[in-house]
Amino acid sequence: MIPGHEVAGVIAEVGPQVAGWQVGERVAVGWFGGSCGHCTACRTGDVVHCPDRQVPGLSYPGGWASTITVPAAALARIPDGLTAVEAAPFGCAGVTVFNALRHGGARPGDRVAVAGIGGLGHLAVQFAAAMGYETIAIGRGEDKRQAAQDLDAHHYIDSRAQDPGTAVRDLGGARLIVSTAASSSQLTSLIDGLTPHGRLTVAGFDATAVQLPMVKLVMHARSLTGHLTGSPADTEQAMRFAVATGLRPLVQTLPLADVERALKVQQAGDGRFRMVLTP
Repeated sequence: MIPGHEVAGVIAEVGPQVAGWQVGERVAVGWFGGSCGHCTACRTGDVVHCPDRQVPGLSYPGGWASTITVPAAALARIPDGLTAVEAAPFGCAGVTVFNALRHGGARPGDRVAVAGIGGLGHLAVQFAAAMGYETIAIGRGEDKRQAAQDLDAHHYIDSRAQDPGTAVRDLGGARLIVSTAASSSQLTSLIDGLTPHGRLTVAGFDATAVQLPMVKLVMHARSLTGHLTGSPADTEQAMRFAVATGLRPLVQTLPLADVERALKVQQAGDGRFRMVLTP
């Protein structure tokens, strides 16, 4: 199987039954790579949660290649102003945090925290600031402080130096916390940083079970939700928002032939903040 679920390119050919797309258009495809079209989720417009959804790199050969064939319904148009290298991360990382923030219940002027300053988190911090939230970035170590400030965060919390939930609460509490970190270990603490009626949205996680006392939720009317990704239409909105606000993913590029080197950089945590392969 060829991996790769964040892909940008140019349409080279369309199938005989495809309408609405033309050769030469610049397009992207993300983690959502197609759906059945007839289940309840699809019929109500919630294609992302189709039980038979397809994922590039899992359901069919993915984007670590010079060509890829995808269902036309999975395509998102790339707006003028974004290069292919900039557009590719919006197919998963970008649209995921964009939707998590805009559907999270916070309003401009509210405090919003982003836990994890990585591939998803560095985009979430930028989106949050651009949406008008007082943005709190939570990272591991002081080495992320300057990066968070450069991404327009208003506050930075080093989770190695202090309990992140307590630190957020000391800043006044957050209406929304989006957790993008690959580890689930801090979720119980982050709950404590929410205001009454606040929401913790989990967009990044591992297989660790979370022990969460219900009193932390019930007594403050807080909620804990999971969040997956977005539709191609959502991806287009995320990219247009980026063009309108000047927001961009921070990427490192390597040729496709150097894929093993790119993987080692990413897995060592040295990628800042998205590795992009160029054919």
